[in-house]
Amino acid sequence: MPDLVIVRHGQSLWNLENKFTGWIDVDLSDKGIDEAVNAAESLKNYKFDVAFSSVLKRANRTLDIILENTNQKNIPVTKDEALNERMYGDLQGLNKDETREKFGDEKVKIWRRSFDVPPPNGESLKDTADRVLPYYHKVIEPELKAGKNVIISAHGNSLRALMMYLENLTKEQILETEIPTGKPILYKLDENLKVKEKIFL
Repeated sequence: MPDLVIVRHGQSLWNLENKFTGWIDVDLSDKGIDEAVNAAESLKNYKFDVAFSSVLKRANRTLDIILENTNQKNIPVTKDEALNERMYGDLQGLNKDETREKFGDEKVKIWRRSFDVPPPNGESLKDTADRVLPYYHKVIEPELKAGKNVIISAHGNSLRALMMYLENLTKEQILETEIPTGKPILYKLDENLKVKEKIFL
């Protein structure tokens, strides 16, 4: 039965600076590179057949480091903006603390943590799920159904959207779910692609 591994990219430069990043294409910080190397170490006994990533370099570099350090650079890699981070709209590039001062804690918490309330000119988690899940069903599921082991390197919100589906979480449950940077999660799936086991690597 197939394995699915998801990994949130290592710390980015804007994670480090406490900024809303979204679709801004920033690179990994030094710590983020170290996190990707550590992720590779935890995956050294796993063989993947195909890999998927967003089109943003922080996720791409994380995947590159993992595949390089596990001697799997030769597997097919597909990059698609369907797996991009949630688009934060007018908040992109703003410091999170300054944003809370400007708009108020409660408003910013709703933008960040509600399921279906987007920030100004941005996406909600629901909007993100509306592009992640069709891509998963159309492109990634057929690989898993063919028995292939898959790794996805993406972002906090695009992976939370997928996790919500895989684990059948409620809107309330997913809002309390954090995915740490650079820490792979392994889903062991059955023949119907239902989760048999979830393992933090």
